[in-house]
Amino acid sequence: MSVPVRRFAQPLAAVVIAALLLLSWTLGAEAARPKLRTSGFWAHHPLPAYALAHPSCIGGACGSDGIHKIRHVIIIMQENRSFDSYFGTYPGADGIPMRNGVPTVCVPDPAAGRCVRPYHDSLNRNQGGPHGYVNAEADINRGAMNGYVAQAEHAGTCAPNDPSCGTRCPRGKARCTDVMGYHDGREIPNYWAYAKDFVLQDHMFSSVRSWSLPEHLYEVSAWSAFCPVRENPLRCRNDAVTSGLPKDFGTLRLRRMTARTPGPFYNWTDITWLLHRAHVSWGYYVLQGGEPDCENDVAITCTRVKQSYHTPGIWNPLPHFADVRSDHQLSDIRPLSSFFTAAARGELPAVSWIAPNDKVSEHPPGLVSTGQAFVTSLVNAVMRSSDWSSTAIFISWDDWGGFYDHVVPPRVDGDGYGLRVPGLVISPYARQGFVDHQTLSHDAYLKFIEDDFLGGARLNPLTDGRPDLRPSVRENAPILGDLAADFDFGQPPRPPVILPMYPGFS
Repeated sequence: MSVPVRRFAQPLAAVVIAALLLLSWTLGAEAARPKLRTSGFWAHHPLPAYALAHPSCIGGACGSDGIHKIRHVIIIMQENRSFDSYFGTYPGADGIPMRNGVPTVCVPDPAAGRCVRPYHDSLNRNQGGPHGYVNAEADINRGAMNGYVAQAEHAGTCAPNDPSCGTRCPRGKARCTDVMGYHDGREIPNYWAYAKDFVLQDHMFSSVRSWSLPEHLYEVSAWSAFCPVRENPLRCRNDAVTSGLPKDFGTLRLRRMTARTPGPFYNWTDITWLLHRAHVSWGYYVLQGGEPDCENDVAITCTRVKQSYHTPGIWNPLPHFADVRSDHQLSDIRPLSSFFTAAARGELPAVSWIAPNDKVSEHPPGLVSTGQAFVTSLVNAVMRSSDWSSTAIFISWDDWGGFYDHVVPPRVDGDGYGLRVPGLVISPYARQGFVDHQTLSHDAYLKFIEDDFLGGARLNPLTDGRPDLRPSVRENAPILGDLAADFDFGQPPRPPVILPMYPGFS
């Protein structure tokens, strides 16, 4: 498979960049280099620039005004739904193009020799389509946004032992054309209720035009790369497809994580390193069960692979990050039960990520109702917590799952943005019934965390004290909006909105 990913392949360019990064890293007073619990390549590193520029912000103590009223950020990332497939008919949103209530778009169905318009889908179980890098490019089709059905049909007609195959699509049947289906408040009333009571983002894009693993690497680090050598970030190169995933990754992940667990090696810097340096608490919570997505980047269905908090995986990438191991932060990766306990005690960390399992992730063929119930249970637990009055919950879906969306994704670099996905903001300070039209990506979550707890620090190799060869500082992309616009920090905290877990589908 030939994929146009950005690489720092020219030796001279790599040497120059590495030299500049190392120069910036080594400059500074030796007295500002505290001895930390680190080893290997990063045995000694300087205090990050944000700590010197914003000493009062260490530990998130940046005052009580504005964004700093949020002392708990929770990111809930579900699986494989496009914006149009969930909110394409939501009032006031940039939804499916309609005229007199009838979709004006019609996507080619090569197998049937016709085209398919978006249609209301009342089914609880969907098939979806392939969602790897090549599928994203084919679905976008140079801005035509019309490759969805063809890609679903291709996934159903390849060799039966290929994990990228779904169930073969009968000619003219809905198994492949369900990528054109959309749900509304009848099937997902809680999601629509959250949009009505809080904030819906209608231009939220996944960070990368690819599948789950690169997206979840971006979720915690704003980059996806392949690193051939342990503990050497200057050897990592851009990779939005495989991210160095070895063929025996499933076997590797069944072993309990230790500091010496074999690769893949994620040697570049992730946000938890900055949080740890600033004494900001965090937790990455994993629901035990099956992995939500397949390890093949274009797969729809595959053999179930187990996941838990102590096994690294495509939804639990942090154990493979060198900085997490060297700073002894593996204990911050926890079972999901710990999240509910922390919420009940009013002891949520400053930053939380939630990773579902295959049953509750909404990844086809998982039930939509089960995923919505899972998310509702998380939101209800936070709303019942004493931490509710200082919390922001961000809900999104990691990629589009092969489902139709009509908006052409902006291109900020070689990796993204990916296709549009739903985004919700739930907080006592969230604006009520607000549809946010800003251009956003999952990078905006990192930007918000950095602005709230780290004094505006960025995952920037020139300033964070830990150089790597990432092609850009994603949080500083000029096109990226600001999540702070979704809040009214002048209003008194709004009361919880507790919802039943299983409305909608019968």
